Amino acid sequence: MDQQLRHGLLEVSVLTALYKEDSYGYRIIKDISPYLKISESTLYPILRRLETGDFLSVYSVEHNGRLRKYYKITDAGRAKIEEFLSGWEEVMKVYEYIRDEVQGGKEHD
Repeated sequence: MDQQLRHGLLEVSVLTALYKEDSYGYRIIKDISPYLKISESTLYPILRRLETGDFLSVYSVEHNGRLRKYYKITDAGRAKIEEFLSGWEEVMKVYEYIRDEVQGGKEHD
């Protein structure tokens, strides 16, 4: 998969993991990993970038005597997901065209 596309998918996937409830790093990885391969070394720079862009906010909660960072999606993060979904419809049309041409074996005059 193209690196830029993968990068964009990872960012939106991280935001989507936070869409219904706040979460922390390890859980975000578990939520995303069935769909995209992601490691801690990939996740945390994405989280910092999304925080810097105001797509999510961060707060700490004590858990087992230690502070755990939780991430919360912002309105801008929700808007980023909506933008992705609307743009993806166009990408899917192009994908279907390419797939149909290649797999469908259509012949042109």
